[in-house]
Amino acid sequence: MDLGFVSDAIQCFRLIQKHKIRFPFQGCTKVLEYLMKLSSPMAAFDFYKEILEYGYPPSLYFFNVLMSKLCKEGKMVEARSVFTEIWKRNLRPSVVSFNILINGYCRLGDMDAGYRLKREMEERGILPDVYTYSALINGLCKNFWMSDASELFNEMCIKGLIPNVVIFTTLISGHCKDGSIVLAMDAYQLMLTQGVEPDLITYNTLVNGLCKSGDLGEARKLIHVMIEKGLKPDKITYTTVIGGCCAEGDLDGAFEIKKMMFDNDIELDDVAYTALITGLCRQGRIVDAERILTEMLNADLKPDDPIYTMVIDGFCKKGDVKMGFKLLRQMQSNGHAPNVITYNALLSGLCRQGQMRNAEMLLQAMLNLGLNPDDITYNILLDGHCKYGNPDDYDKLRGEMGLVHDYATYTSLVSSLSRSSKCQARK
Repeated sequence: MDLGFVSDAIQCFRLIQKHKIRFPFQGCTKVLEYLMKLSSPMAAFDFYKEILEYGYPPSLYFFNVLMSKLCKEGKMVEARSVFTEIWKRNLRPSVVSFNILINGYCRLGDMDAGYRLKREMEERGILPDVYTYSALINGLCKNFWMSDASELFNEMCIKGLIPNVVIFTTLISGHCKDGSIVLAMDAYQLMLTQGVEPDLITYNTLVNGLCKSGDLGEARKLIHVMIEKGLKPDKITYTTVIGGCCAEGDLDGAFEIKKMMFDNDIELDDVAYTALITGLCRQGRIVDAERILTEMLNADLKPDDPIYTMVIDGFCKKGDVKMGFKLLRQMQSNGHAPNVITYNALLSGLCRQGQMRNAEMLLQAMLNLGLNPDDITYNILLDGHCKYGNPDDYDKLRGEMGLVHDYATYTSLVSSLSRSSKCQARK
């Protein structure tokens, strides 16, 4: 049944009422169900209010379903109107009714509305449950109001409510994102003390927090704890630690984790490969970086432009411009369009070796591709021309491009003029 047929059915019900025929409540229920399936909660609400006037029995369950649908769509004004209708129909909202609305407000960051509803339910004698606190704590953590989140957490514990794994993980995640890894670990220890078993998400959250804080040792210990507890680390766990190791310069540790992934039949993704290549390039291990790049390609993963450029730049700085151009061709054959940064890396490599003719040819190739050279491009060329005795060529280039000198430009010019003066003095 599509929306057109539903509209026809609603018109039929109205005709039935108009002619005082016995109202078919069973058919109304089916229409309501179809309206909900068609993701038309407000149309369902309007029809529901209409048939309630004809004696259709009100249902708290249906009101809750309507509110839930509207909250998921972020329509809080409409959801609140459904909540108000519950009272009008002499029904008493349950803790579930309040929780649906509180969660909706908290997801949108309206914590004031969430707190007001919590106070309202308490005033009406409806006690907040674990899910009430879970919604509020989640909203507070998302807004980085960790002090308020901890206060609410303590309140629920004082009231005898036992936080579940979701609440603990939410609190741990909030502390990690706030940079308070010590508080996150305290929450983890409290979790264990209260007999709440951390799940994979909990451990991944902690591992990520520890890696970001630079505590790789503790992160790796947690992986072993997970395994001892029968929890199998997943791709996210391992990739997080690889990223952390590479960021801290611990490439041996990163490759050890890579081996663990291989031993557990977990394939590396583009995030892990990118971290490894970046880490290797930072340490000048360009040959190893190119090997990992090849491995990445063999795994049917596509490196992005910055990764190719990073490896190209590394080879050029090592003096292997030939390999840089080989990677450029590979990059292009894999569907990438090198940008000005990539070409600057190659130009720099050529200029360092005094290959100014090739550098000029590469510049022309850039222009033919429609790439606009930037100030860095021309400063690289200037430096090359000055070092290898061709500053006049640069003057021509500068005149054509209307280039404005920066500090690096003046440094190169001064060095060139100084060398020229010394040569003249010897003569």
